Amino acid sequence: MKTADIRRDYQYGELRRADLAPDPFSQFGQWLAHALAEPGIPDPTAMVLATVDASGQPSQRTVLLKDHGPAGFTFFTNLASHKSADLQGNPRVSLLFQWLTQSRQVIVSGTASRTDRATDEAYFASRPRASQLGAWASQQSSVLPDRETLDSAFANAEARFGDGPIPCPDNWGGWRVAPARFEFWQGRPSRLHDRFAYEKRSKGWEILRLSP
Repeated sequence: MKTADIRRDYQYGELRRADLAPDPFSQFGQWLAHALAEPGIPDPTAMVLATVDASGQPSQRTVLLKDHGPAGFTFFTNLASHKSADLQGNPRVSLLFQWLTQSRQVIVSGTASRTDRATDEAYFASRPRASQLGAWASQQSSVLPDRETLDSAFANAEARFGDGPIPCPDNWGGWRVAPARFEFWQGRPSRLHDRFAYEKRSKGWEILRLSP
């Protein structure tokens, strides 16, 4: 089958203005709860993070949402990684959540800032031990000569910490994206999708219906 022939009609549901929550955080929470409740959606907290480097080159990668609310959307990573370097130079980002089996997506545009060290350490302490060791072993985004080098670094971390506690590395922590705009997209038949944007104004959030 040709890629141009791959298509489907969206029959999951509709999104009406009257059904929208007055603020985008509540609306997002409702949709995320629906995604978490559906067994067929893998990694419902996965989001695509888009950044731009100093030369203007955009990059995208998938990260996992670890906290959300009026303060923003939080994820954690190596602070020396490609994404962190981009964010240090240009904190303006876009997030994309896709729940394809529900014909839904959410786009969040905003500005990223670093979480405080207490937040970093609290979340790091909650991670599985193997993930903690992996944070010490991996110099994220750097060039590796071979897989054996990575496996050796992991083994060295295991030997270093033994059965004791594993501290949060200095070069590991979180970023929080403070939103300025949300877009909620609900697929509909005949490509006549429902799209609503929440745009931040001085007195609150304005809701706009967008043409599909």
